Amino acid sequence: MTWKIQAITGELTGQEISIDRDMLVGRHQSADIVLQAGEISRKHAAFLLKDQALWLQDLNSSNGTFVNDVRIEHETLLKEGDIIQFAGLKFSVLAPAKDIAPALTETEIIPTSEQPSEAVAASETAAAVEPAPKTVAEQMNDQGMPELTERDANVQLSRDGMPQGVAVPKPAPIPEGVDLSAIPEQQTPIAVETPVSRVEQAKEEQKNASVGLISIIVLIILAIIAWLFFK
Repeated sequence: MTWKIQAITGELTGQEISIDRDMLVGRHQSADIVLQAGEISRKHAAFLLKDQALWLQDLNSSNGTFVNDVRIEHETLLKEGDIIQFAGLKFSVLAPAKDIAPALTETEIIPTSEQPSEAVAASETAAAVEPAPKTVAEQMNDQGMPELTERDANVQLSRDGMPQGVAVPKPAPIPEGVDLSAIPEQQTPIAVETPVSRVEQAKEEQKNASVGLISIIVLIILAIIAWLFFK
């Protein structure tokens, strides 16, 4: 039997927690039910299952464990609707989940005559549905490769399984007037100009501009020297 509790305060409000065994409640990560609150002790309380009944025990917590607003000191039997409280966090005890009914035995199977008409109609409909016809590819895949005995009996096979006596197709006849001994004329290769990339073109323009600028500077310097010399 599995009991459940539902949080009614704090960040866990509305969340249900299943209790199907003895479970530890506390702030420490090793607890089965971890409650992240400073007022909760590391090992605060424990749920105990005894003969399908749910009990609650306080583990000497600092802020106490309460059942219906009464602080407990010993193991306390819980029932549906009880309000349990760990420090400032409250939970409501829900009814335990019932076990699933066992499956019917062979002697308890309902006879065909007593089965619902809907079930009979559904089974008849399923039986009436025929499988879709297979495609040609699926049929070939099911047939697989034919055995050697099923192949053409006129084809003789060697020890290695290679066919013998199979006619080799003749090559196509050479048209009349075609001289195979004639050497084809040697074609003159055509020179193809390699296009100049934009990067190379830009570098060339920059180089020419630099040479022109240097030439102007040299002419200016020579003019100044000549002017100072003849002054």
